[in-house]
Order: sequence, then structure tokens, then C-alpha cells
Amino acid sequence: MNQPLPPRRSWTTPVLLVLLLGLVVASFATLRLDLAAFFTPEAAGTTLEFLGGFTPPETAAPFLMKTLNAALETLSMSALGTLLAVIAGLVLALPASGRWGGAARALVRVVLNVLRSIPELVWAALLLVAAGLGPFAGTLALAAHTAGVLGRLFADALENAEPAPEAALRINGAPALAAFFYATLPQTLPQMLSYTLYRWENNIRAAAVLGVVGAGGLGQMLKYHLSLFQMQSAATVVLAMLLLVALVDAISYALRRALTR
Repeated sequence: MNQPLPPRRSWTTPVLLVLLLGLVVASFATLRLDLAAFFTPEAAGTTLEFLGGFTPPETAAPFLMKTLNAALETLSMSALGTLLAVIAGLVLALPASGRWGGAARALVRVVLNVLRSIPELVWAALLLVAAGLGPFAGTLALAAHTAGVLGRLFADALENAEPAPEAALRINGAPALAAFFYATLPQTLPQMLSYTLYRWENNIRAAAVLGVVGAGGLGQMLKYHLSLFQMQSAATVVLAMLLLVALVDAISYALRRALTR
């Protein structure tokens, strides 16, 4: 009886690990990091003095109301930006998944690569010229970057879906669009919703930072008070950011748990 041949050993993973390790070592060797400077008594004293300026946080009622309005603006930016990104990402995912041919797939994936390779801050800086200061530019910046991310994830989910159910409907005379909505989309919808909620978590953090370039919300308040060295007011804004992120993370986690049951 012939003995089964042993599986062929692949050298791809060890080579990639060695290259990655070499890149990490080269990074530490070229950046000239002075880690010892963080642990000197002077550095500790300066840090404590800087952090002491943030206490106690500003708790005046008018300022808290202003912070609440900015937090709601940040939340609105993240939610609307994510919603626009879901719509654009789903539209781009259809050709990017190869459903319209190889040429359309390659072209749309290039578009998705461009959208997600540009960070939200850069998108906001570019869109501020066209849309002006305020949350509108920040919302569009979140939507542009997130559309590239979700479009790629949605396309991969559609490509990995089981094709047999849709093919069975098409053989029995169902239109292409109906077969997609009744066979392929239900398979990928839980995964798409999970991706969407995860990106919403990321966007609430990004929306809080976009105000640094004038896109509104908590980030704009933080930049304003830090530039005037109003550290106690800045501390209140930072606490509002932390609470808002924690709230959105909890909501997203609960929704994702409900989807996976």
C-alpha cells in the first residue's frame, strides 16, 4: 500500500515573520528613541505639574450645557457619516465583489483604496475648503473614509457568500436583483451590520478629533480651550469625550451581541 505523501511545507509564513521582525528592529534602530528621558525626575515633575492644571474640571452649568451640545453634535456627525458611508459602501461593494465583471471590480477597488487610504483629518482639511468650517465638512470626511473601509469589507463579504442559493433562484426564473436580495444579502447582512457598528465606534472617536481642524463638535471646543490654556475647561471636554465614547461602545456592543444570538 502506498504511503500518503507528507504535506508540502510552505515557507511563506516564516519568511513574512522574519521580514516583519527585521522591519521592527530597523524601526527601533533608526528612530533613535530616548526612552530613558521619560523616567527622569524632571520629566515626572513636569508631567505632574501639567496634569495638575486640569483639576478641578469646569462644572459651571452654562459650560456643561455648551459641552452637552457639542457632544450631541459629535454624536450626530458620527451617526450621519456612518449612515452615508453604509449607503455608498454598499453601492460600491456590488461592482467591487466582481458581480459586474473583472474590469469593474478592479476599477472600483482602486476607488475604495483611495477613499480609505486618506485619513479622516486629511479629508476634513480638504473638504473645509469646499464646505466651510463646521460639522458638515466633518460629516463628509467621516463618510468618505468610512465608505472606502466598508465598501471593501462589504465586497469581501459578498464574494465569500455561498453562491448556490442565488444560482438556484436564477435557474428557477427569479430576476437577478430579486435573487440577490433573497439569497445573497441575507447571508451577509449580519456580518455587514457588525462591520457597520464597529466603524461607528471608530467614527465617534474620529469625530471627536476632527474638530481640531475646525469641523465642529467636542474636538473644536478642546482645541479652543487648549489654545487659550484654559485647562480646567479642556478637562471637562476630555471627560465628555470619554463618556461619549464609552456610551457608544456600550450601545454598539449590545447591538452586536443581539445580532449574533
